[in-house]
Amino acid sequence: MARPEDSRWAIAVGQVSTRPGQSDSVNRTFPAPSGIGDEVVGVNQGDEVPVNGSIDSITDGLVFTGTMKAPVHAECTRCLGPVNRTWDMPFTAFFPYDFTIAATRGDEIDDGKTGKHKVRGNSADRMKDEETEIFADEDESEDIYPFVEGGAFIDIEALLRDTMAEGLPLQVLCRPDCKGLCPQCGANLNDDPDHHHEVIDDRFAALAELKEQLERKQN
Repeated sequence: MARPEDSRWAIAVGQVSTRPGQSDSVNRTFPAPSGIGDEVVGVNQGDEVPVNGSIDSITDGLVFTGTMKAPVHAECTRCLGPVNRTWDMPFTAFFPYDFTIAATRGDEIDDGKTGKHKVRGNSADRMKDEETEIFADEDESEDIYPFVEGGAFIDIEALLRDTMAEGLPLQVLCRPDCKGLCPQCGANLNDDPDHHHEVIDDRFAALAELKEQLERKQN
């Protein structure tokens, strides 16, 4: 049976989650999960994704904020050439504790996963203390993810997938001044800026022929 810590996306948070106000920095490289984009624009499974951020403990969970560098592959929307570029993608994720602490009683609570947990002291009194009265931000822009069973680890596979999938660029250019493709033959104009075709406007060809006929009759 696989252990939570064996996951390639696991981060140990046992020390951070002991009490509100704790913080720990994250500076690691993780493999990109599967299912990010497609052949046109996406991130290949297994590509390295550097993640830099901070995990902060608050009263009702952990907040993980930072930036991941997504190695995006794409096609230029003008010339259809390959583009391989790193995109910085910021994120904020909330990992709520998987059991509810009684606010006023020092009783036992069963979270249904890791057994019974003893709530020590009066939680309500502690929350009145200004130094520890820290609550989760109500901003709904935060994504919410569960703890790994046992509560000592978080697994950021889903966080990586969601952040990169939602942050993929819609229109990618190989360079800001990309000239695109020739509309007549499809040649890459970046490779041959002087490329052009002699375009003949035949909309008045019938009138020109009629004019020639009239001139011949007059002569």
